[in-house]
Amino acid sequence: MNQSPDKFDAGHARAESVVPNAVPGSATDTPPSTGTATTAVPDVDSGATLGATVGPTVEGTLSAKIAAVIVTKIVPMLAAVGKGILRVFSGLRHAFSRRWRTSLQFRTVVTTLLIASVAVVGVGGYLAGQISNGLFKERLAQAQQESARGTTQVQDSFSGASLSDQPRVATYVGDTLRLLELGGADDSRKYLMVKIPGQNSRLAVSSSDSGGVTTAIIPDELRQAVQADPDSQFWQSISLPTGEAGFSPAVVVGSQVELLRTNYELYMIYDLNSAQVTLNYIQSVLWVAGAILLVLIGAIAWYVTRTVVKPVSEAAAVSEKLAAGELEERMAVTGEDEMARLATSFNKMATSLQDQITALGTLSEMQQRFVSDVSHELRTPLTTVRMAAEVLYDAREDFDPINKRSSELLFHQVERFELLLADLLEISRFDAGVADLDAELLDIFSVIHSVIDGAMPVAEANKSELSVVTRLRNHKCVVEMDSRRIDRILRNLVLNALEHSEGNPVKIYVSADEDAVAVAVRDYGIGMSPDAVGHVFDRFWRADSARARTTGGSGLGLSIAMEDARLHDGWLDAWGVPGEGSCFRLTLPRKRGTVLTHSPVPLPPDGGAASSSSSLSTGPLLLTHTGSLGVVGALGSIKSVPGVKNVPESGKTQEQHGPESDDPGMNSSEKVNH
Repeated sequence: MNQSPDKFDAGHARAESVVPNAVPGSATDTPPSTGTATTAVPDVDSGATLGATVGPTVEGTLSAKIAAVIVTKIVPMLAAVGKGILRVFSGLRHAFSRRWRTSLQFRTVVTTLLIASVAVVGVGGYLAGQISNGLFKERLAQAQQESARGTTQVQDSFSGASLSDQPRVATYVGDTLRLLELGGADDSRKYLMVKIPGQNSRLAVSSSDSGGVTTAIIPDELRQAVQADPDSQFWQSISLPTGEAGFSPAVVVGSQVELLRTNYELYMIYDLNSAQVTLNYIQSVLWVAGAILLVLIGAIAWYVTRTVVKPVSEAAAVSEKLAAGELEERMAVTGEDEMARLATSFNKMATSLQDQITALGTLSEMQQRFVSDVSHELRTPLTTVRMAAEVLYDAREDFDPINKRSSELLFHQVERFELLLADLLEISRFDAGVADLDAELLDIFSVIHSVIDGAMPVAEANKSELSVVTRLRNHKCVVEMDSRRIDRILRNLVLNALEHSEGNPVKIYVSADEDAVAVAVRDYGIGMSPDAVGHVFDRFWRADSARARTTGGSGLGLSIAMEDARLHDGWLDAWGVPGEGSCFRLTLPRKRGTVLTHSPVPLPPDGGAASSSSSLSTGPLLLTHTGSLGVVGALGSIKSVPGVKNVPESGKTQEQHGPESDDPGMNSSEKVNH
């Protein structure tokens, strides 16, 4: 009957903890010399006492100096070294992270190596375990066979023994057992025979061993099993001391033998060090082979991915050059494989794009030239027609009703056509890049005054109330701008708001800080859908073509307004929600050359409420004799509202929150009526 492996491991652990204190001839077994101990201890103690008596001040000073050196030099040095190591690791981490994000080849190789490493470690560990188990089982079977054969030989010899005195018995036992050392497959077998406790015989031998083997290396579980069953053989793995505090794996096999009616425990110990050396060599070969395999896998993965990724990288580089306007760039075509077909298709696509872009550019130039030429050519005949229309319009009271109505229609349509022609001429100047900016320092409230003055008839016709909301205490904000273009932008925004307000109030929000000024025109009319917000600045685009036929203009107003804002390095943004109204916000730098990073007015300024808030008064804006603007209410709370269309200069992203004023008194508000 054999014990379980778990039990063997426990016995192994106990053997390791007991053996060092039980090996004969070891430091723990050798009693210390009494003479040496009695002479050495007083010397040490007296020396320590003498040193403590004579030189306490010297030792204290030396300790203080050492502590000072540690604090002033070594600690900062260690801190600097630690910081340097952290910086190196941080740099390596950032470099690895950046390489991982930007290189497909790097990711592929690293992922392949990680998967291959897991596979190699798993397979290597499994093979090493199987080889170890195989070697151990083979050596154990051999030990069991040899031990059974040796036990039988010893028992046969003991059964035929006829001895009468104890010395002869001891000599006979030693000679018999010594043959066990020579009967095995190698010279690594040792033996130990111990009398089972509880037997009294004058011829009994207490123990016999092959030298250096004691009962301390035999696990207690194994001894109990051998003592309890005289007919079975038991084994257990142990750690065998090899000298100089070293151990080697071993297997001990035990059974009972009888000599002169006295039962003994007979143990045969088999050293497995040679098998362990073989196993270590096999494992080292496996790990070295695994490391070489990983290097080969990494090299293969790098080569394969490089072969695949290189054409893709070239295609990406060529695509970037094409996007930058270098339309002549093409990929190199090599071979006839998939990559060659990819390069050929890419080059055909690039050629097609180049042809289309060139054709579109030519067509665009022709269209711009046509618009410019037609606009200039129409100015002279249009002037003549307008003069004739004015004459007929002034004399319309003398005509019959039909001719009177015809003269009025002629006059208004000629006036509308003249406005369309002016818009076309302005667009042609923007396209040709000849639009200039006549900037000067002006108060933006004077421009707002002029715009509201001109929009009052439209507001009265639509039964809408105009109001200005601001936190600027003195109602004054000087901006470096082209007043003609800013007037055109605000006039367009206000008139559009009035036309689409459906009789609801229209508010003009004004705010500024040290760098920027913003004017937002908010109406509470029909609003705009997300699709309309996305196209509101496109040329000739109308949100409602039916409405445009009755009230609208040419569809170029907002396009021209956006170009005017860009000339000022400003932003023109749009927001709208169906049923909640719309809001357009103009943001300008207060000084030329300032780069905008935010807008002082959020979009929308009132948080997107569909009706006037209780904190905002909607009374009409009236002008005093001094021409100053009154203010109504104060700016609403800043909220992030969906449905915003931002059109910043050069594609820059603007913030919708910013300081509300550069004046510490902006928190006050006034209402002036006249």
